[in-house]
Amino acid sequence: MTAFKPLSAPVAPGGTIGILGGGQLGRMLAMAAARLGLRTHIYSDTEKAPAFQVSAGRSLAAYDDEAALAEFARACDAVTFEFENVPGQTAAFLAGLVPVNPGPRALAISQERYEEKRFVAGLGLKTAPFAAIDSRDDIAKAIKAIGCPAVLKTRRMGYDGKGQATIRNAKEAMEAFDRFQGVPLILEGFVDFAFEASVIAARGLDGSFAAYDPPGNENHILRRSTVPCALSESQCADAKGIARAIGEAFGYVGVFTVELFVARDGALLVNEIAPRVHNSGHWTLEACMVSQFEQHMRAVAGWPLGDPARHSNAVMENILGAEAHDWLRLAQNGSALHLYGKGEARPGRKMGHLTRLRPLTKD
Repeated sequence: MTAFKPLSAPVAPGGTIGILGGGQLGRMLAMAAARLGLRTHIYSDTEKAPAFQVSAGRSLAAYDDEAALAEFARACDAVTFEFENVPGQTAAFLAGLVPVNPGPRALAISQERYEEKRFVAGLGLKTAPFAAIDSRDDIAKAIKAIGCPAVLKTRRMGYDGKGQATIRNAKEAMEAFDRFQGVPLILEGFVDFAFEASVIAARGLDGSFAAYDPPGNENHILRRSTVPCALSESQCADAKGIARAIGEAFGYVGVFTVELFVARDGALLVNEIAPRVHNSGHWTLEACMVSQFEQHMRAVAGWPLGDPARHSNAVMENILGAEAHDWLRLAQNGSALHLYGKGEARPGRKMGHLTRLRPLTKD
């Protein structure tokens, strides 16, 4: 087994943090690092990666190109990633050469929905009922135990509602199973929730913990996030406690997000874990002294965590697809505008976001 290289001392200003992935999250991480005097080196397999536009260094290569990865590692003092679908072997290979945080274990578990649910349930936290699906026989057994409606999901990949199908009976389940063409699946019981929320939290190299106030989130593609949300003070404390338990069990270093279903009886159910900064935390750029992006760079560089308190209420709204063509009007509407430097404005593609602030008063 390869020994993973630990971060033995904080990365000083002028040092370089490598980022696997070149999307908008990598772009905003690089911009936050620059504020701290840290350089970033982006590694991506996409030539027009938005993060390339703002980084000091860049590597354009496949994620399984070990020669390119080794050269990348030599250029970096520490490495992190901006999306959870980085191949596990890529993270493990790099971790033998340079400190990588979050660690490969957190990445591996959060990439596989069934293993993630088992991990969360093993901590005594609530989830929807679930079962692994590897065959048509498994579907019949799972439906008998869980019932319908339910959601059939791929165990790997998929985001923003992709890679899943809502099923209302056994026939629909079999049809969905066939559409997924034999990939490993998970069946999850349908949760009649009141709304979705998330908690964005950070754990430092020294085990310190900090969590932002949970936002409420609208629909699968995350159209809008609002903070404060409808959670009570005790529910907010419980949400942060859930995140702390997960972070400590992982031995996590960096920012991560726990997506939650808020049941109609007030119970908090863990839906998914994202081992990275998250779209539902973009509001922290304007509403907090230390954003989720700066917090992540502080953590993976071995710096003290910043204060996650917000100084304003906020609403963050995504700019999707062709809405980005109206950038001139958006730039005049009094909101904080972020455009991600992407090319084609495909339907549903996240091209940027807007954040509106309000005075810090309880709603």
